[in-house]
Amino acid sequence: MKEPPVSGTQPQEADVLRHTLRSAGYLKLLGFCALIGIPVSLAAFWFLVALHELEHALWADLPHAWGWDAPPWWWPLPLLLVAGTVVGLVVAHLRGAGGHVPASGLHTGGASPAALPGVLLAAVAGLPFGAVLGPEAPLIALGGGLALLFRDLAQAPATPQSTALVGAAGAAAAISAIFGNPLVAAVLLIEVAGVGGPQLFAVMLPALLSSGVGSLVFTGLGRWTGLATGDLSLKLSVPFPRLDAADVLWSVAIAVALAVALHPVLAAARAVASYVTARPFVRTLLCALGAAVCAALYALVTGRTPDEVALSGQATLAALAADPHAWGVGALLAVLLFKGAAYALCLGSLRGGPVFPALFLGAVAGVLLAPLPGLGIVPAMAAGMAAATAGTLRLPVSSVVLVILLLGSAAMMPVVILAAVVAFIVTELLPVGQAPPTEPAEH
Repeated sequence: MKEPPVSGTQPQEADVLRHTLRSAGYLKLLGFCALIGIPVSLAAFWFLVALHELEHALWADLPHAWGWDAPPWWWPLPLLLVAGTVVGLVVAHLRGAGGHVPASGLHTGGASPAALPGVLLAAVAGLPFGAVLGPEAPLIALGGGLALLFRDLAQAPATPQSTALVGAAGAAAAISAIFGNPLVAAVLLIEVAGVGGPQLFAVMLPALLSSGVGSLVFTGLGRWTGLATGDLSLKLSVPFPRLDAADVLWSVAIAVALAVALHPVLAAARAVASYVTARPFVRTLLCALGAAVCAALYALVTGRTPDEVALSGQATLAALAADPHAWGVGALLAVLLFKGAAYALCLGSLRGGPVFPALFLGAVAGVLLAPLPGLGIVPAMAAGMAAATAGTLRLPVSSVVLVILLLGSAAMMPVVILAAVVAFIVTELLPVGQAPPTEPAEH
């Protein structure tokens, strides 16, 4: 007996999903994606190990072998000279131009097996040698390219839909290696791929903001009444401060300030990207040397190590979080200025991802602003990292998930959500400016 039609869109969408899941082609594709996750994850793991070991050798072992406790002030100059030379040659001569220009944000499209040599060479020559970028963009290209390579080797059907799904699956498997969490990878890939288009953000922002405000209300009611409603969370022993009204208000102010402050940095990065396009080898080299000069000047001015400005900031972020009081106000202001300038130069010229430098700059801004009346250092850092990441990536949900994962606790979730949403909205309302090249040129 034929079932009567069901009114509304929800049952129809459920029927479409059920039909898709029952189709033999989709199930085969799902199984294939599960299988390729194994070699892609192994490749991503060893790729990250190679980057880490090379970075440690260049910035720790080699200076120690030559009798220095830390890299001298001039150390970034020869290293970034090598980075600019190699990346410039890759951009000018290899297929795929070493991957996407970081100033255009993260992308999942365009990954191909033919572009992998250039992507890997640009990443290995740039990131450990001092580029102010992270490894997430090369990882996305590595995962997507390898997945498509395995698809071709297995002689699986190559349709536009399968190409998109297999590439996204490979990218997610690779990117989870750097964040250490598959949830972050899945959320990031959903936002980066633009599933749902602008409507997705239009739906997510009210839901995200409402959930953050609702979390504040439930937290306050539970504290005031002494009653519990039950929640799906782990009780961690890490001492996090209780949020109050000052933390919430300051987090909104921090988000607005960081979105406005990062806007000229990102605009400069897009201008640099357009400038480099005309003469990629020479101008990539000049921009890399400019970033080296920023790191060297920082070391001369502050007496601190130049790798606090060079490199992605991932290791320095951990040191800052462990002992934020070891940084004076002058050092915090200097690292914001010099690393921000080097970040803009690297975003527009070298190859890598924008995530970790944004996290570091946001954390530094949080530590700098923590002495504000009623604001604690943990809420300030949480709001700063969320605002800087959301404003740079324009991926609010991914920014929230990533910062909460880094903090290791959901205690700061309300301020993280508010800061991410506010920074994203402010960034979207600011003038867009010059658009950088988004697709690498084919050679």
